[in-house]
Amino acid sequence: MTDVTQEFKFLDGVKVVDFTQFEAGTTCTEVLAWFGAEVVKIENPGRGDPSRRLRPGKPDDDPWYFRQFNANKKSIAINLKSPKGLEIVKELLKKADITAENMAPGTIERLGLDYESVKKINPRILYCRVKGFAGGSPHEKGLAFDMIAQAAGGPISVTGWPDKPPVKPGLSFGDTGTGMLMAATILGALHERNRTGQGRLLEIAMQDAMVHYMRTCFATMMRTGKPAQRRGAKPSAGNNAPAGLFPAKGGGPNDYLYITTSRANPEHWTRLMKLIGREDLIEDPRFATGDVRVQNSEELDGIIGEWTSKHDKRDAMEKLIAIGVPAGAVFDTMELQNEPTFEARGFMQHVKHHNGEDKMATWPVRVDGKSVRLKGAPALGQHTEEVLGGWLGLAAADIAALRNDGVF
Repeated sequence: MTDVTQEFKFLDGVKVVDFTQFEAGTTCTEVLAWFGAEVVKIENPGRGDPSRRLRPGKPDDDPWYFRQFNANKKSIAINLKSPKGLEIVKELLKKADITAENMAPGTIERLGLDYESVKKINPRILYCRVKGFAGGSPHEKGLAFDMIAQAAGGPISVTGWPDKPPVKPGLSFGDTGTGMLMAATILGALHERNRTGQGRLLEIAMQDAMVHYMRTCFATMMRTGKPAQRRGAKPSAGNNAPAGLFPAKGGGPNDYLYITTSRANPEHWTRLMKLIGREDLIEDPRFATGDVRVQNSEELDGIIGEWTSKHDKRDAMEKLIAIGVPAGAVFDTMELQNEPTFEARGFMQHVKHHNGEDKMATWPVRVDGKSVRLKGAPALGQHTEEVLGGWLGLAAADIAALRNDGVF
């Protein structure tokens, strides 16, 4: 079988000291690791990143959540409350191109590893901070996870049905989406730093990141003069029909597909009506224009749903694709994990970790036809000797002595 993966070398030689935990920050540094940087995760001895311990009553044994956000990284376990441990981390920072942290507000400052302190020992460093709320915000001291960001940044306000309370979107783009924006910023800043020698402080607030993802909703607000509304399965702009979720054959919880016909392409409407055998509706006064289709969308949805409910969602999707009508079946996580073409092209990969094997999605961009090759998430402290020997030149005996002193 042809190898459809490769090691990306975009950031070969770039060193990253990673103080991140959970998801928003770890997503950012995982992108750097996938791109070929040497990302060294600094973890507390004995316990490590809290995301290693997300199974109540179970051993702290790197559950699946940790693996998803820490592939291709290295781990050293070092006691930052030990003066010697802190000194070693500062030596690593002197060698680093990038460092990132998403600790609770005030934590990194108490450790003496804030930007101003680190800049003094390494003026070229790109120092990256991920917080829930921006400095200067009335909420800047607030702790934040994905759902907090989605509430305070707007996404929850536009998710759900108009006559019911708001709903949290199922995906965690409050965390992962924030990390991706920071990763993109780092790449630009690194390019500048390599040209000018100028280090930078890069900061992103999860609330601000969510506002970024709400841009179409802000456009709707400006058009209507009202806050963007919850519209259930309908497009947020509210000016297009038919568009929405339609039931498919089977009756399962995800036996639906999304169909839309763009106002910008009247052929979508015509093609759809021909496919479902309702050419008589193409010029029907109730549906002949985009505006009247919106006004009569409930009746129209029932007509289309009658057709979709007789077809398997994947089959209906393919029929619609074949005639040039935008459509997507609702695939659940199990269906996506088992999609054969994902594995065939290297997007889903079987990854061996130090304590098990997972099938995981990699970075979605292929380069020269190949996806980035995933490496297993590290065991706590797995690379302590390798990193300190390679970065700082410490001998095995020196590392053993530090371990005996409780530094590692």
